[in-house]
Formats: sequence, structure tokens, C-alpha cells
Amino acid sequence: MAAPTTPTAVDFHFDVMCPFAYQTSRWIRAVRDQTDLDITWRFFSLEEINRADGKKHPWEREWSYGWSMMRIGALLRRRDMAELDAWYERAGRALHEEGHKPHDPDVARHLLTEIGLDPGLVDEAIADPTTHDEVRAEHDKVVAAGGYGVPTLFFPDGQCFFGPVIIDPPTEGDAVLRLWHAVTAWLEFPHLYELQRPKTEADGRFIAQTFKPYLEARDWVSIDRGKVVDLDRMARE
Repeated sequence: MAAPTTPTAVDFHFDVMCPFAYQTSRWIRAVRDQTDLDITWRFFSLEEINRADGKKHPWEREWSYGWSMMRIGALLRRRDMAELDAWYERAGRALHEEGHKPHDPDVARHLLTEIGLDPGLVDEAIADPTTHDEVRAEHDKVVAAGGYGVPTLFFPDGQCFFGPVIIDPPTEGDAVLRLWHAVTAWLEFPHLYELQRPKTEADGRFIAQTFKPYLEARDWVSIDRGKVVDLDRMARE
């Protein structure tokens, strides 16, 4: 069987709240810079996939952290994919590097002004029920494919990958494309399901220190497929 050609397009599903997806998004943008990769930004909700029984769905709340930020993104994407790209980059950097709270409506409005957009788009997105419909449809697509988190990548041939999950992504030089070719090499093996590096206690501390701005800015408890992640403890050690 001949190896597939390297993809020229990818759908990248993210939740602004996810620190892992944010790190991977930094790398995938670098891939785009070096290859002209066509990235379509799409959505997935950690709030919904990790929702405890009896709790409200994120769309049942007037304002709901990641879900509402993605609804803003859905409205921006209708206008121009570049606007969603800029919104995800700025909101993600604010949360995961600067320790700000883009999930606060006032902060979200301010961040829109920083990238040259109308802060009124926050209220317009929340007032438009079809922005919810877009986020819901894209979340459901990941779940239907067996997905449970982000980053999740869909390739033109229909294959779906979770990851790569990387904390210190290459963003310049040859390493950017070496990782891209390592990831896309999996497309040749559609029944290769998992290759995972176990995390040591030292790895946990490194992750926690990298995610420290996020841990300080978040207003929620981090959940990993139903289990509380004790990154806070590791960040203090």
C-alpha cells in the first residue's frame, strides 16, 4: 500500500479553555507558515463532554465559559476565518500565557478591540441562537467519531486524530515539519489507534508549571474524562 500524500488541509477542533489544544494550535500555525496548510478552526466543548449527571448543559446557562467563547468564534468565522483565527490566538494567549480571563464577557469584549474588532460582537453572538447550533454540531461530530477531547484533527480523507498533545511545541525551524510528518505518517495506518508516553511525577510538575497562568485564571475545576486533575497541587510543589 502506497503511503498517502501529506495533507494540505486540516480541521482543528478546539476549546479556548483547553491548555493542551492551545499549545498544539501554536505548532499547527507554524506548520501553516511553512507549508501553506489550510486550517479550518472548529469547536468542541470540554464543559459538555465532562458534564456531571444532573448538571446543566453549557447552553442552558446565560453565559458559559468555553461554550460562549466558541459562540463568539462561530460568529467571527461567518465573517472571515481569519477573524476566528485571530480571536482564538488572542483569547488563548490571554488565558494560557498571560493569566487573564477571556471567559469574562468584559474581558472578551476588550480582547476583540485589541484585534481590531467590534466588542459588540460578544452580545451579538450570544443573542443569535444559530451560533449555538454551529458549536453543537461540531462538538457532536467529534463525539460521533469517538473523540473525547481536544486537540482533535480531521483530515481530508476522513481520518480523525486526537493530538498531538505537546507542552513545548516547536514553532520554528525544522522541528515544526518533523513533528507534522510524524503525525501525518499515521494516516498510512488506519488501525493504529494509540501510542502514548506515560507521564512521570516530574512530567506532571512540568505541565503544571507551564499551565500556571491558566490555573490561576480559570474559574472552573479541571476534569479529565470524569477525573479531577490535581495540577494545582503539582504547581505548588
